[in-house]
Order: sequence, then C-alpha cells, then structure tokens
Amino acid sequence: MTAIIRKIVFTLGLTGLFFLFSGLGCRVSYTLSGASIHPDARTVSIAYFPNNAPLVATILSPTFTDALQEKFVSQTRLSLVQEEGDLDFEGEIVGYTSTPTAVTASNDFPAAMNRLTITVRVRFKNRLEPEYDFNRTFSHYVDYDSNLTLQSMEGELIPEIVTMLVDDIYMAAGSNW
Repeated sequence: MTAIIRKIVFTLGLTGLFFLFSGLGCRVSYTLSGASIHPDARTVSIAYFPNNAPLVATILSPTFTDALQEKFVSQTRLSLVQEEGDLDFEGEIVGYTSTPTAVTASNDFPAAMNRLTITVRVRFKNRLEPEYDFNRTFSHYVDYDSNLTLQSMEGELIPEIVTMLVDDIYMAAGSNW
C-alpha cells in the first residue's frame, strides 16, 4: 500500500515540476490588480486631460490626470515619463453635466435627486502592441440630493466618479495585455 502512495506522490511531484518549469517561458507578467503588462514595457506617459466640457469644474482636470497617473504608477512596475511612453494616454474631458433624475410632486423642489455625469475621451497607444490601441469614451455618474448645490458637492462627487473612470480606463488598457 505504501508503494502505491509513493508512486502517486512521485507522479504528482513530477507533474507539478513540469507545470512550474513550463510556465517560466511565458512572455507576459501579471500584476495583482488583474491586468498584465507586456514584459518589455517600461514606461507610461499620461498627458494632462484638459476640461473641454461646456461646464467646467476647476478641480476636475488635475484630479483626473493625477488619479490616472497614480493608478499606473502604483499598480504596475512602469515608470512615468513626460511623453512617448511604451504605453501612452492622452485625451480630454468632454462632458461634465448635472441633470435631475428623480422627479417629485413638489413645486418647490421638482427634483429629488440630481445626477453628476463626467465623460472622458481617451486615446491609448500601445507602442509594443499597436493592435491594442484604442480611442474610446468613458462615462460615469453619481446621484446626489437636489437640496444640495453642485458646487457644494463637487469635492466629494468628482473624486468618486474619477475613481470609477480611472478603473475602467486601466482595465480597458490592461485587458488585452
């Protein structure tokens, strides 16, 4: 009986070693965040995203640009460079709108909730794998109480929406790596 167990353990050990060593030749490395990066990628460039929306919030452009840069620097092994990185992002904020979403019967406050929506156009260039380049628009929103002004809520809402946008952009750029 122990001879059979030894054979099974030996066979499983050999199988495990085979899989361990066969995976060493893989050309893609993975990060803990779920996205992987081409092994030759060393740099990322993320240009300033100006706010070209009809309605402008002064904190939006720097908040978004800084958050996108921070995501790639903290979640990958890439170094941030000014331009022409192995991975290159540029674009602009094209939408910043607040609209009523929940209507009430009251004449004083016709909307119970308002929705802040931010839309960003992103041009992504992957210099190592150009087939993964994209030019896409990303949009997210958060609802807020209509008794509050947009200006009083911007400091809370903008970072929340920016986090969602940055996560989507990061996953879109990294889903094909």
